Amino acid sequence: MAMDMNRKSVEEMSFREASTELEQLVRSLESGELELEDALACYERGVELLRSLRERLSGAEQKVRVLLDASQEVVAPDTTAAPSTAFLG
Repeated sequence: MAMDMNRKSVEEMSFREASTELEQLVRSLESGELELEDALACYERGVELLRSLRERLSGAEQKVRVLLDASQEVVAPDTTAAPSTAFLG
């Protein structure tokens, strides 16, 4: 398996592309059919992809936390002080 020299850089890849490539690399490594040099190159690329995916997930989790915190800070209007009109007739 020769390494593809036209391969996108990890920074240019979408999360899905990086995840898919990582899965393919794992399958190739698990097959046991790679030459040592190719296996090392696959492993190195896999580490690079995994690092990027973890960083992206961490960033997404942080954004979700910030959004959740912000949504909990939104104060709903206090309607308990308003007079009830249910029984006015």
